[in-house]
Amino acid sequence: MNIKKNDMVLVISGKDRGKKGKVRRSLPRDNRIVVEGLNMIKRHSRARRAARQAGIVELEAPLHASNVMLLCSKCKKPARVGFRTLEDGRKVRFCRTCQEVLD
Repeated sequence: MNIKKNDMVLVISGKDRGKKGKVRRSLPRDNRIVVEGLNMIKRHSRARRAARQAGIVELEAPLHASNVMLLCSKCKKPARVGFRTLEDGRKVRFCRTCQEVLD
C-alpha cells in the first residue's frame, strides 16, 4: 500500500469526493485508511461506568485506499505514487507528476 500515516490525501470517489484530509491510521491488511474528519458514521454507544457518555457518537470509518490519491507536498496536486531505489539503497516513494521524493 502506497499511503502511510500522516500523509495528506484527496478523496476521489464516494460521498466525500473532493475533500482533503490527513491520514490518521493505515490498515494495510484490509487495504484501508482512516482520514481525519472524513467518512463520518454514527454509532449508538452504551455508558461504560463514568468513562463514556451514552448516546450517539460520530466516528471516522475506514476508506478503501483506492478511493484516495496522495497530495504531493511540492506541487500540491493529487499524484500517482511510484517507488524508486536511491543510491544508498533506500526504497522511497516519489510523485509521478513532479518526480519529487515524498519520504
